Amino acid sequence: MTQVCVLGAGAWGTALAKVLADKGNPTRLWALSEEVAATINDGHENRRYLPGHKLPDTLSATTSLENALDGAELVVLVVPSHAMREVMAKAKPLLPPNALVCSASKGIENESLMLMSQVLVDVLGKDLEPRLTYLSGPSFAKEVALGMPTAVVVAGSNEAATHTVQHAFASDRLRVYSSDDVVGVEIGGALKNVIAIAAGVIDGLGLGHNSRAGMITRGLFEIGQLADKLGGHPLTVAGLSGMGDLVLTCTGDLSRNRTVGVELGKGRGLADILAGLGHVAEGVKTAKSAYDLSVRENVLMPITHEVYGVLYEGKDPKQAVVDIMTRELRAER
Repeated sequence: MTQVCVLGAGAWGTALAKVLADKGNPTRLWALSEEVAATINDGHENRRYLPGHKLPDTLSATTSLENALDGAELVVLVVPSHAMREVMAKAKPLLPPNALVCSASKGIENESLMLMSQVLVDVLGKDLEPRLTYLSGPSFAKEVALGMPTAVVVAGSNEAATHTVQHAFASDRLRVYSSDDVVGVEIGGALKNVIAIAAGVIDGLGLGHNSRAGMITRGLFEIGQLADKLGGHPLTVAGLSGMGDLVLTCTGDLSRNRTVGVELGKGRGLADILAGLGHVAEGVKTAKSAYDLSVRENVLMPITHEVYGVLYEGKDPKQAVVDIMTRELRAER
């Protein structure tokens, strides 16, 4: 058994904590809310973020970062990307000396334009990099919690640490692949949320399957372009953290980012949409980071630019589609 700490008690954090606890690992889930922690400890259910899913006795919750991290051999990070730096700065002095760390957060920091891997190295130090890993892939929290067969990937710079984390998560319901391409895995996991907003706009406007398929395909091309520029491998983008997660997030009704896009396509305002969502939609913040990265790196990413325009400049979604379709014609590759 491995003593596990999961930081972040949203739907995804709770689902991953359940996976690890179901394998018999004593697992502590860190929550910001006393109410969330109480429902987990008293009723074995996260009624706010993952209602209806019975949590095992091996899983407990706490609002104390110190208690959550005490003795942890595996620390799983599932906080929103914009909170990663702040949370890990507080966690740094509390991290057990040999604990492995796995980030399951998907996003790019707005101010610095750093991937989560870069944020973690910046906060925790270069010496900890061999102990850092990153989980991504097509995985809705509710389906993982239900035990529906799911495939994901864990990436890391150290093969031994990556394989240890791979086996920690793996079960007969969760197939886990390994990778040494941290950049490719992270870019795929972050940018698919931006493209999912675009795909949702297509559905909200009622533009049909052809439009959505084209958006997904060209969105995958944009993800590949940026990943390649930042040092990722093109085949990684064709894998679980790229194409797999993109297809899921652009087509599944459980996708919060797609939901944001659908409602934008129907004419609702962004503030109103986010107020009623109840969960974090990472693609909204990542759209700004991805836009700024594309400008900094001189990478052509027209879909990302149009999503940025709709979210941050008040552009009409219908006009954004027109502008995508009437761009200068060019070769596919």
